[in-house]
Amino acid sequence: MARAQGFGRKYIKAFFKGFFVAVPVTVTFLDRVACVARVEGASMQPSLNPGGKQTSDVVLLNHWSIRNYDVQRGDIVSLV
Repeated sequence: MARAQGFGRKYIKAFFKGFFVAVPVTVTFLDRVACVARVEGASMQPSLNPGGKQTSDVVLLNHWSIRNYDVQRGDIVSLV
């Protein structure tokens, strides 16, 4: 029984170590490099959500290009 408790503690400890490393790395990536967003509504038709669909499109917001001022004609820019 004592061995089983030590076995469980080992995995819980490993989980929390991984958790406390993965969360800051993920948050930094989503804030600095790229994130995924949904586009809903008619504001971007016909480029996104064509044909008046009730579904939403999923887009990748590239923060890296904006940070390097690499915006070109025809790019879609999202402001929050």
